Amino acid sequence: MPGSILGTSVRRVEDRDLLTGASTFVGNLQLPDVAHLVFVRSPFAHAVITGIDTSAAAAAPGVLGVFTAADLNLPAHHGLMVVNESMPRPPLATDRVRFVGEAVAVVAAETLAAAVDAAELVEVDYDPLDAVVDPEAALAPDAPLQFPEHGSNVVAGERASDDVAEAVLAGADVVVRARMVNQRVAVVPMEGNAIAVDPVTDGRLTIWVSTQMPHLFRDQAARLFDLPPEQVRVIAPHVGGGFGGKAGMLAEHTAAVGVARRLGRAVRWVETRSENLVSMPHGRGQVAWYELGLTREGKITGLHARVLGDAGAYAGFGGGLARAQTYTMSQGVYDIPVVAFDVATVVTNTTPMGAFRGAGRPEAAAHLERMIDMAAAELGMDPAELRRRNFLDPAAFPLTTNSGARYDSGDYDLPLREALRIVDYEKVREEQAERRASGDPVQIGIGICTYVEITAGARGSEFGSVTVHADGSATVTAGTSAHGQGHATAFAMVVSDRLGIPMDRITYRQSDTDLVPRGGGTGGSRSLQLGGSAVLAAADDVLAQAKRRAAELLEAAESDVELTEAGEFAVAGVPGASVTWAQVASAGPELTAGLDVQQDGATFPFGAHVAVVEVDTETGRVRPRRMVAVDDCGRVLNPLLVEGQQHGGLAQGIAQALYEEVLFDPEGQPLTSTLADYRMPSAADLISFEASTTETPTPLNPLGAKGIGESATVGSTPAVQNAVVDALRHLGVRHVDMPCSPQKVWAAIRAAEAGETDPWREPPHVFASLPVRARKDAPEEGGEI
Repeated sequence: MPGSILGTSVRRVEDRDLLTGASTFVGNLQLPDVAHLVFVRSPFAHAVITGIDTSAAAAAPGVLGVFTAADLNLPAHHGLMVVNESMPRPPLATDRVRFVGEAVAVVAAETLAAAVDAAELVEVDYDPLDAVVDPEAALAPDAPLQFPEHGSNVVAGERASDDVAEAVLAGADVVVRARMVNQRVAVVPMEGNAIAVDPVTDGRLTIWVSTQMPHLFRDQAARLFDLPPEQVRVIAPHVGGGFGGKAGMLAEHTAAVGVARRLGRAVRWVETRSENLVSMPHGRGQVAWYELGLTREGKITGLHARVLGDAGAYAGFGGGLARAQTYTMSQGVYDIPVVAFDVATVVTNTTPMGAFRGAGRPEAAAHLERMIDMAAAELGMDPAELRRRNFLDPAAFPLTTNSGARYDSGDYDLPLREALRIVDYEKVREEQAERRASGDPVQIGIGICTYVEITAGARGSEFGSVTVHADGSATVTAGTSAHGQGHATAFAMVVSDRLGIPMDRITYRQSDTDLVPRGGGTGGSRSLQLGGSAVLAAADDVLAQAKRRAAELLEAAESDVELTEAGEFAVAGVPGASVTWAQVASAGPELTAGLDVQQDGATFPFGAHVAVVEVDTETGRVRPRRMVAVDDCGRVLNPLLVEGQQHGGLAQGIAQALYEEVLFDPEGQPLTSTLADYRMPSAADLISFEASTTETPTPLNPLGAKGIGESATVGSTPAVQNAVVDALRHLGVRHVDMPCSPQKVWAAIRAAEAGETDPWREPPHVFASLPVRARKDAPEEGGEI
């Protein structure tokens, strides 16, 4: 059997096309006779549409048609997920608009320039309404209603039973309370949304789309337009980043398909950056009220969390994350005897919410890890020590948490020990003490986060195939769909390791529903553990077929045939008797296997992050100094790919902690609709990361792998936020909401000087009126994106 390449750093095979410009994206597809689409978008956050005049635009040069909701009669839908059926989103606004940037009409023209010009000629009459932007304000009795027929802005919600809530703080010597904001952020992939639709060629509906989930997109399109799935082909060419924002079929996608079918010709829409910042679903967006009970010795007695989620203008996927993900991961890495979790979601006059890297899990970690640090400060205990006193026992795995999460494996002190060793924790604490003693205006803060997250939570099966051709080369497919992660490299490594075929002779095919019959797509860090396991199973099947055929060629017993280090089939103990893959594959029909594998439950990667920051107490400026990440994603198959995912996650996690925030004015006008206003950091704002791993394999798949794509985002944000507060703790600062901008840090210091240090205020009354969470016979796991 060939020596294993798994566990070694293999350079990515897909990067040559990206670096040389040979990649094809939706925007540069060479489609004949394609029409260009431009959307007319609402300038109001909340208004009744009293009329739309498209006549001038329709008469403009090069215009093929101008369409409103009435013209296309498209089905309303929620995209990836429905939270409340009574609040559907029309692909084009019908009677009212509910956020700035909502599409009202769409222009199709021979050229993009003609479409842009014509869109400016569409006249829409609006009757403006009062808007509500803040989710807490949406709960007020006099708040403007987004769906008046619903009678409330509350989308959905539930609470813990009274007996559980009453037990949370019983026996606690110390109770720590805080109100925390996990701010709304934009996804900002390098490539925005893009779609091209051909309704005529091949007699089917062919869609090229920048998506994470081609098969889900196909199924949604088929359902919405009442077509058999086999009449819809979806192709995702190269995708310039997704991060959760490209999961499912969005309103503009639906409108594009409708226009293409109406015109009977191909159309294309490529989102501009300004469109992207107001129309691609935003992420995060929670307000949380947490109460944590502890003994004086530092043992946690209970946790009561009340979380208010902002769904944005419609009750789609983002509206369900607080319940499906934040709740599921609310216990984190700790042995918490009682957890009461109340959650409500509201609609506001803002861009609809969706998934963003981690999708509900980073929020859970951020809330809980802030509470642990606040408790450590209250008890006068080192935050690392308080965490250790409350870690779940590694010997107790697998275990089910109070929120129904079935943790597969974990040793939470393992990465913490390593992270503290790398950062030289005691030495940094000494430097911190010296700066405090000297009164240096630039103080040092050390922040810790120990986290666990859920991966492959909702779709527990995946397709994979392997085919060995007559020349000895191989083709691999999988139902997951890469948008930068390195699937081609990882899956080729799995096949090469199993079959002994060199990686340069392995081709990877993906993201085309004609070439790959089914698949769950990419989300929730599921690809390697599910797609990789499916590819491994297919490779094993092909290997078994090949051994049978080789045995016939070698006139030997199948049990005596082995795959050698040279990647040939030989008879054990018989020197010189061997055949190559090409000889075996060409001796009969192609050797091929395509199958699905299932995984019995989600996996739960974990880790520890330590951040060191410098805070200028005179200006509020925060400068990251070190970022140490030790992530445990089970067995590591390619350290290079893992490190790449860690670096990307760290950059986005630090960005949320310090820089990024989507803002609206009181009328719902976006204040961050360009990259000149939205504070996304550049490489110059960040530092070199110190990323490493520990390995605690999962028993749930043959690779032992857990997800890694979102882990660093989960761990880094609270580590940096904790570090900022730690730098100011001796000044009386107890909490700083994210992003920890110079303005917020400076204000927190001034408030502490004035004696205003309590981060708590009573939660709104809505939580008390929610229905009690139904008890379930089986634990429930969160979804994924």
